[in-house]
Amino acid sequence: MTPLLPVDEARARILSGAKAVEDTETVPLERAAGRILATDIVARRSQPPFSASAMDGYAVRAQDVQSTPVELAVIGEAPAGHQFNGTVGAGQAIRIFTGAPVPDGADTIVIQEDVERRGDLHIRVDKTVPHGTYVRPLGLDFAEGDRVLAAGDRLDAGRITVAAAMNQPELTVRRLPHVALLATGDELVLPGGEPQPDQIIASNSFGVRAIAEAAGASVTDLGIAADRHDAIEAAIERAVSAGADVLITLGGASVGDHDLVQAALTARGMTLDFWRIAMRPGKPLMYGRLDNLHVLGLPGNPVSSLVCSHLFLRPLLAALSGEPAADPIHPAVLGKAVGANDQRQDYLRARLERRADGTLVAHPFDKQDSSMTRVFAESDGLVIREPFAEPAQSGDSCRVFLLRDET
Repeated sequence: MTPLLPVDEARARILSGAKAVEDTETVPLERAAGRILATDIVARRSQPPFSASAMDGYAVRAQDVQSTPVELAVIGEAPAGHQFNGTVGAGQAIRIFTGAPVPDGADTIVIQEDVERRGDLHIRVDKTVPHGTYVRPLGLDFAEGDRVLAAGDRLDAGRITVAAAMNQPELTVRRLPHVALLATGDELVLPGGEPQPDQIIASNSFGVRAIAEAAGASVTDLGIAADRHDAIEAAIERAVSAGADVLITLGGASVGDHDLVQAALTARGMTLDFWRIAMRPGKPLMYGRLDNLHVLGLPGNPVSSLVCSHLFLRPLLAALSGEPAADPIHPAVLGKAVGANDQRQDYLRARLERRADGTLVAHPFDKQDSSMTRVFAESDGLVIREPFAEPAQSGDSCRVFLLRDET
């Protein structure tokens, strides 16, 4: 029998053929969050596009407020969006508001708190104000023609905001990796259906889809295929026709009498790379290529499929997106003793806590059966137990794969 493949080697094989998606699309700015820029973005105008007041107050000539106290004549007003069209001369001031263009002749803003009004047409300034105070000069943020964003940048809130300020209503981004998701098995019924006594509710596809979408993929759900060659073959064709980058199958990837997925894919032309991993849960993991389509056959047990999605699907989607995969493995200590391990790498579901000194403590659950979705839902991370690891005690060091960002 072929030896079980180590986890790290399996991941390396999957990633070795993963190239970033090169197709692009143009999307409206409001739909660009989380996407990756395909081109550099150049400012279409300067920001601010004129010298602007940073505060409510009065626009003056600096030379008029160097010897104080001084009284100035108020000759007009400049609200935001309305430029004063005249020129500020000696001994004059303009009532101005935040964001309004600084009028010609003025070069300094005296804030309203530092001004004493003398009727409607005069102000008194008692404090000296340095030249340029509270004036945002033209192009302070960026100038027209500046390259502000670069191809490969992921569009977060700050980058989308600056794109909008550059007067960019739409952006050219990389196409999202496309995942086709196929569950198989006569025993499966969708949530809300009416299962027979010998059937179960299909749950895997919902969790796997959530992981894929969180990793930046678009997902097409191909539904549940019956345990028949023709049904599985038809679903495979739909994935190919849809131009999917990744086909994920759930269940049926082993080689038993009722495990038809691997046979159907091989008949369609898939080159099988491997299908058994030295890990728990998730041993019957399959990977192959059907031309440019990555095929990831996940185990049928819900927890196995979720663990494998975190370990293998997430880094694959990162590679297809052209980004380095985040490292979710952190040092921790055990909060309880665990036994010795066999030849498979274990991923023990655990609750995590952060001590006052910053130490991450992992408390593995007593029950680790791969069908127990409730335990997985209550887990914050997975304690990694290397093959043939010796028994470990509470307080011993360990490594934890984080399922959530922080505890």
